[in-house]
Amino acid sequence: MYLSLATTHQPATDLGFLLHKHPGRLHEMELAFGKAHLVYAEANEARCEAALILDIDPVGLVRGKGMGEGLLDQYVNDRPYAASSFLSVALNKTLRTAMNGVCTARPELAAAEIPLEAVITPLPARGGEALVRALFEPLGWAVEVEPVAGPEGEASRYVTLRLAGTARLSALLSHLYVLIPVLDDDKHYWVGDDEVDKLMARGKGWLEGHPSRDLIVRRYLIHRRGLADAALARLAPEAAEAILPGEPRQTREDQLEAPIKLNDARMLAVAVALEATGARAVADLGCGEGKLLRQLVKTRWAERLIGLDAGLRDLEWAARRLKLNEPGGPPEGRVTLLHGSLTYRDERWHGVDAAALVEVIEHLDEDRLPALAQVVFGQARPGAVVVTTPNAEYNALFPKLAAGAMRHPDHRFEWTRAQFRDWAAGIERDFGYRAVFSDIGEVHPELGAPTQMAVLTR
Repeated sequence: MYLSLATTHQPATDLGFLLHKHPGRLHEMELAFGKAHLVYAEANEARCEAALILDIDPVGLVRGKGMGEGLLDQYVNDRPYAASSFLSVALNKTLRTAMNGVCTARPELAAAEIPLEAVITPLPARGGEALVRALFEPLGWAVEVEPVAGPEGEASRYVTLRLAGTARLSALLSHLYVLIPVLDDDKHYWVGDDEVDKLMARGKGWLEGHPSRDLIVRRYLIHRRGLADAALARLAPEAAEAILPGEPRQTREDQLEAPIKLNDARMLAVAVALEATGARAVADLGCGEGKLLRQLVKTRWAERLIGLDAGLRDLEWAARRLKLNEPGGPPEGRVTLLHGSLTYRDERWHGVDAAALVEVIEHLDEDRLPALAQVVFGQARPGAVVVTTPNAEYNALFPKLAAGAMRHPDHRFEWTRAQFRDWAAGIERDFGYRAVFSDIGEVHPELGAPTQMAVLTR
């Protein structure tokens, strides 16, 4: 991955003072995941350009080396070769003083707005060019986005991003530090409470008024609800949702569906479908706060239950909801909660008889669904998988939902009934499963039911 920073401020070689890196030298820094190289591609009075290049050791990452920043997916993929949270960490390590706006040799220069250019490639753009522009243009940057072709010229989600504008160098570096992982919508390291402090520090002075503030917060904090709520409460107290002590948050989707008691109907329908498969060990993939697990723990047929989720806060609520390790809770070993991702192989839950994906797939970008399918249907291969997802056609019947809007701000898509069946047909074709569809909730004669369900068996 490659990032270049350039200026035509004269003398342009003053960029060396701002970056604290002499233009006449090659600068190297060891990182937990590889090595960063900073070299000047051009250095004269008219124009100066510095390039930050990361040399990441993917084999070392897979072997569990270089894990000081957190957990990484346990196989080699394209992430080490694209601009992502790796680049943000490298920026913070190699150019931290510049990002802080400190230049003891030229303090007036660090405080000055100068002409700047930046190029980042290849940059994941989950949301496309429109999102790239929505993130950077409100900050005053002129934006150019060039798609990066995939294998054999196929379209890919990667782009080359060029920014130009007049600003303090520290502002540009802070924008890049925050927004690169936002565009990737993922991070390679463990995200905890300290990540909110990092966001507050690097977003100071621009994030609170950004029109895409909420999206930036959610993505930067990898959709961990508790952390996002805490960040929004600090950025804009009026935008934070009120949460009672000891109570999980109610989402807009919950509020929309409450009048028709859809959540209760959904959990009951999924539990009945799972029991009908004859399963004794069940994995709730994307278990959230444990609503389905609480339904299943009341049954006798479910002997072993596993809940998997990427959100630690949600897993904490699930543990409370299920009273794990508390009087009145399930026997030790019957319920196991795991922190992990649905799109990466995880043998901890392999071997279950059945799995459930309840209102989960719509929270993933559609280009991540093949990875989920490979993990669930290609690698784990439980005998049955129950999948539910909103029926987009039914949205027209929610009086408080604007036309074209989705039920939850984190939904990446909401499918019609035909689109859901097309996706299931691909699972049948590629992995040897057979899908049976049913409706959940009151069925409208033209628009169908609010929730659609498929039971896939092999």
